[in-house]
Amino acid sequence: MGASEENSALFPIFVLTIMALPLVPYTIVKILNTFSKKAMTIHCQCSVCSRSGKYRKSIFKRISNFSTCSNLTLVLLWVVMVVLIYYIKHTSHEFKVFEPFSILGLEHGASDSDIKKAYRRLSIQYHPDKNPDPEAHDYFVEYISKAYQALTDPVSRENFEKYGHPDGRQGLQMGIALPPFLLNIDGASGGILLLGIVGVCILLPLVLAVIYLSRSAKYTGNYVMHQTLSAYYYFMKPSLAPSKVLGVFIKAAEFMEIPVRRSDGEPLQKLFMLVRSELNLDLKNIRQEQAKFWKQHPALVKAELLIQAQLTRESKALTPALLRDFRRMLELSPRLLEELVKMALLPRTAQGHGWLRPAIGVVELSQNIIQAVPLSARKVAGGSSEGVAPFLQLPHFSEAIVKKIARKKVRTFQELRDMTLEDRVELLTQVAGLSSTETKDVEMVLEMMPSLTVDITCETEGEEGIQEGDVVTMHVWITLKRGSGLVAALPHAPYYPFFKEESFWLLLADPVSNDVWISQKVSFMDEVVAITAASKAIQELKEVSGASLKETNASVREAVESVKSGSRLVMGKFQAPAEGNYNLTAFCLCDSWIGCDKKTNLKIKILKRSRAGTRTGALTEEGAGMEEGIEEEEQEEEDEYDDYESEYSEDEEDEKDSKRNGVVPAVGAAAESSDNE
Repeated sequence: MGASEENSALFPIFVLTIMALPLVPYTIVKILNTFSKKAMTIHCQCSVCSRSGKYRKSIFKRISNFSTCSNLTLVLLWVVMVVLIYYIKHTSHEFKVFEPFSILGLEHGASDSDIKKAYRRLSIQYHPDKNPDPEAHDYFVEYISKAYQALTDPVSRENFEKYGHPDGRQGLQMGIALPPFLLNIDGASGGILLLGIVGVCILLPLVLAVIYLSRSAKYTGNYVMHQTLSAYYYFMKPSLAPSKVLGVFIKAAEFMEIPVRRSDGEPLQKLFMLVRSELNLDLKNIRQEQAKFWKQHPALVKAELLIQAQLTRESKALTPALLRDFRRMLELSPRLLEELVKMALLPRTAQGHGWLRPAIGVVELSQNIIQAVPLSARKVAGGSSEGVAPFLQLPHFSEAIVKKIARKKVRTFQELRDMTLEDRVELLTQVAGLSSTETKDVEMVLEMMPSLTVDITCETEGEEGIQEGDVVTMHVWITLKRGSGLVAALPHAPYYPFFKEESFWLLLADPVSNDVWISQKVSFMDEVVAITAASKAIQELKEVSGASLKETNASVREAVESVKSGSRLVMGKFQAPAEGNYNLTAFCLCDSWIGCDKKTNLKIKILKRSRAGTRTGALTEEGAGMEEGIEEEEQEEEDEYDDYESEYSEDEEDEKDSKRNGVVPAVGAAAESSDNE
């Protein structure tokens, strides 16, 4: 057998080795990660969520969950490896060491007469004149003739017996494991090979680069179209009311690309009649308002009606075609809403502050979409700043049930959560008229709802007070508790057809001036990432302050324990503004639950910068530890918050008046129903 054939025979082994080196360890790591995942259920297990089928592990969903791009690629590579192993195993017998005695069927040391007899016997069987089979001809020429020649020639036989090869001592042979078509190149195959090299090495990377560049020119890193961000930036206003946020949200380019079919006309007309009360139409001129609504761009009309179908839970009225578009819009909504929040928080003022009012409105819209609660349910009613919206996210609850329990002096959602289990069960069964099973579902959801506490401090590192122009460091520990004992959990969202993780937005803002000083997104889903970030931040902070190694390690251990118990560390820096007292508020807003937001008041005193650099004065005071004068100021701010919280019930004329006067209404958070610290 030629050296080139021997080298090409090693090509499958070479490919198998190259594939196995990364594939085997990657597969082992993937399997270990799969088995190391906690088996704890983190989603809601109420009957409403169970009936939604979102968490049902059917065979089709198991296949769908497994059929990811990475998993299918992994399986395909293992199939290729198995085929290569099978091929190598069943072709390895063809590549044997040249052994003339074995080829002639003789033992070592056979005489010349025995060799001639064996040759004549095999010639009768394999000689081309006796056997016309081409394989017999090849075997006779390549093996039998060479073996007879090696044993009958004295020099060749001596070399074979001495060195194991008829040609004597063999030197080191070098080769490359390539297939024969790359080694035996003639005119035709050379052209094909050249085309293959050009296609694989030049054209294929060029095509992939063009596709990537065209896609990257159209989308951002969060897979949101640049055109969408441009529209959001243009329509975002500092005084954008929460009731007007939906109008900006539906202008996403992704929604505009959803086709509007002729067959959608009649179903959309029916849907319009179902959700008409949520479209902010002037009932006094209803005909003109309806005509004006339908004169909008068809894609905007369709997008708004489909979002309203989610908010009002009217998706059952959709046709199959509209239902596909409906699901596509809901799938895109979380990332679009996140970008819309970022657009509201984009530095707009000279001090680099974002806008609080539209940011809160976007988060509230996200809550309503995930929980499928109408925006009108947020109108202030019965002493609750959030209306009946928090109640409607509970299973089996309706506005009629909310009115029933309000007669028993339970008018706010926080009052319902603060009740003892026995009192709440009695209220739900005897007053609200829920069955024991339905009451159990309500308790399950209440146990899944998060309760937040926010501990915030602001200081200038290494100094006693804050002077204007200083770089101020904000430290915030956000602690999350649930009745179920979980930290990471999926929200109760039976009407949202996709998996949705909880996210929280921390905003340090001045509600009066509508400025957001610092903003950051917080997640409680990945504990490992949170531990790493908190440990690094605490270690750097202690090193800057000159703490000893023992103190640093103790602080890091304490931070790690805090993270494991359900806390997250958020740090940020901002430049101190001009001299004065600033009444700030730290908003912690959840994008999935209604009524779980938290706000903490914080007063910062900024001192005038002295020429000598001396620093005096207190740093920060917060919550119940504030002075009486500060409490009075906060009470005045809360009165202003009430103006914001009734935003959904404001008339268009009130809003126009405020714009004409050039006044930005004071802003409060959806968490006003929670306790201030």
